[in-house]
Amino acid sequence: MTDVKKLFDLTNQIALITGGASGLGYYYTQALVEAGADVCIVSRSTDGWETTRAYVESHGHRVEFMQQDITVVGAAAKIIDHCINVFGRLDILVNNAGIQIRNNLLDFADADWLKVIDTNLNALYFLAHEAARVMIPQHSGKIINIGSMQSFRAGKFIYPYAASKHGVIGLTKAYADGLAPEGIQVNVLAPGYINTEMTKPLQADVSRNAEILAHIPAGHWADPSELKGTIVFLASAASNYISGATIPVDGGYLLR
Repeated sequence: MTDVKKLFDLTNQIALITGGASGLGYYYTQALVEAGADVCIVSRSTDGWETTRAYVESHGHRVEFMQQDITVVGAAAKIIDHCINVFGRLDILVNNAGIQIRNNLLDFADADWLKVIDTNLNALYFLAHEAARVMIPQHSGKIINIGSMQSFRAGKFIYPYAASKHGVIGLTKAYADGLAPEGIQVNVLAPGYINTEMTKPLQADVSRNAEILAHIPAGHWADPSELKGTIVFLASAASNYISGATIPVDGGYLLR
């Protein structure tokens, strides 16, 4: 009989998390560490590194940091190689890093379109591709791509962001199909409206905040900790027969 607790146990697993020292990525790092994983964190800057290091080590786990722009040509191979050199293996990839740029339709600069697509979709593809090279010989692995409510909705004023997050779902399905025979699962976690520093201005907009809350059956913006259970589920053996799925963690936002 399967021990359910063991299904969620990530002991001795190695997780690579882009943007894992700030924003929602920090909570994904917390969750995976609390479940037993050691972590390799890649970010453009060193912001949050010391806080994250203290948290990981306080739980008795190892953390490695790598300062790297994930959009640079050849970055993906460099990142995966670094993780393997330090930890000897890679079990979980969380493609979390992303950016959003807002503008009116006719004012959107080509450079801004390319910047968002390169970060949110192209870098994700290259990292998944390099991770697959490592995971296929293992016949195991988890690739978790981070989507958004804009993976489903129009995303007015954030055109490249909406395109990139729709693309994340399509790419995930294609990779899930290709990698499932190798024992590797590829899925999307799509956060809803989460209470973070980045969303404070939106929450402070009285009319927009009321509009958002009216759309959420749960009646509140999520605390970032409410994403922890889903990230651990998708990273663990508990989700071994799930691949190509997109799981919204949105308090029911998409229902209305």
